[in-house]
Amino acid sequence: MAQPALLFDLDGTLIDSIGLLLECMQYAFAERDRVPTTAEWVAGIGTPLRTQLHAWCTDAADVEAMVGRYRDYQDLHLERLTTPFPEVLDTIQWARAAGYPTAIVTSKGKGMTKRSLDHVGLGDAFDAVVTFEETTRHKPLPDPVWLALERLGANANAALFVGDSPHDMHAGRAAGVTTAAALWGPFSREELADAKPNHWLSRFGQLREIVEGR
Repeated sequence: MAQPALLFDLDGTLIDSIGLLLECMQYAFAERDRVPTTAEWVAGIGTPLRTQLHAWCTDAADVEAMVGRYRDYQDLHLERLTTPFPEVLDTIQWARAAGYPTAIVTSKGKGMTKRSLDHVGLGDAFDAVVTFEETTRHKPLPDPVWLALERLGANANAALFVGDSPHDMHAGRAAGVTTAAALWGPFSREELADAKPNHWLSRFGQLREIVEGR
């Protein structure tokens, strides 16, 4: 693959924040009658928070109240429960030094995305950052990937999207980019296989081997 643009999901791909997301859910749903199981909540990770909450709330006002509770907990505990996955910092540094255009494509909000990236030392590591607020349609639809490509000035046929969820893989395929599934996130290989990723990554450092064609 010749000098592709490199696109990355955030939670579960670059940063280990799944424990944070689950604790936020548990706090938000405390004392409610209808509570998603861990598996049900994990299945929605990678889609916008309001989309996840919609099925468990009574109306739009209830969704907003739950968003508030979720974010209150997230605001207090983000740094404690967020770390970069192994090899992420070194591999992103390699990509930047080699001149590959880089972008984040996440369903997380702008403020928490910036805070997360700053916390793990990646605040200035990306040429473009596409967050929840910037598209009307979200993963698994291709719009966020298309916007990242537009901002990078890159073509879909010369881009690679790395993500840990089926939503990432579906968005990448729909956008026409090559996809690579990260196996260290909360989704199993079986769950990801249905989305037909082009590559599999068992550790982040393998990205370099894929890009350099080794």
